[in-house]
Amino acid sequence: MYFQYIPKDFEITPTVRGKVKLYRMSKVTSVSKKSSAKAEEKDNCCKYCDKVFRFPSKLVIHLRTHTGEKPFQCYICDKSFTTNNSLECHQRIHTGGKPYKCDICDEPFTKNYSLKCHRRIHTREQRYTCNICDKPFTRNGSLIYHQRIHTGEKRYTCNICDKPFTRNDSLSRHQRIHTGEKPYKCDICKKLFTTNGNLSSHQKVHTGKEPYKCDICDKLFSSNCNLRRHQRTHTDEKPC
Repeated sequence: MYFQYIPKDFEITPTVRGKVKLYRMSKVTSVSKKSSAKAEEKDNCCKYCDKVFRFPSKLVIHLRTHTGEKPFQCYICDKSFTTNNSLECHQRIHTGGKPYKCDICDEPFTKNYSLKCHRRIHTREQRYTCNICDKPFTRNGSLIYHQRIHTGEKRYTCNICDKPFTRNDSLSRHQRIHTGEKPYKCDICKKLFTTNGNLSSHQKVHTGKEPYKCDICDKLFSSNCNLRRHQRTHTDEKPC
């Protein structure tokens, strides 16, 4: 118990005096903690964009988005990454490792984040909506990329043919047309693919799984892309 206010006529006994001192000490400690937190905040502030980070390690990773530093390199294809975690996820392309599996349709994924986004297909959870056309999305990143369709922003350009793209991963896929690179391999028939999505769709040929169901006619499909294409036959919607 701490005394915040003591009347003038209140008897100051040694016990009370001790509690008052404790209160004053606690106030000083609280102020010093706030000052320390502000100092840490200043230390963990990005010098390029003023974004503040709770941990210095997060700031170090963030700074690489400005400097372009990618210290983690794949020993198979020499591609570089800003974090070791990104490198480990990338190397699963070469090894075929997909440790994260959907508990509904058994589709495997290289990243836990991809699995979480995939699950929203089953739950129909689409928490992000475009404020221009009201189109819903399962991921905020997908919404941001979609909005560039409205703004016409294409910040990523191919260094070979100068074709612009709204997304960096779209640029990477496009560049494989020039390089002929097919980094995704089916672990059953060894067939190579330019994208992980094409590989995942192909692998269902071996498993025979068709986890995507049309909610209008109950027809089954092996990929969400094929399901959406089919659903346009019910709505007469033309593809973008």
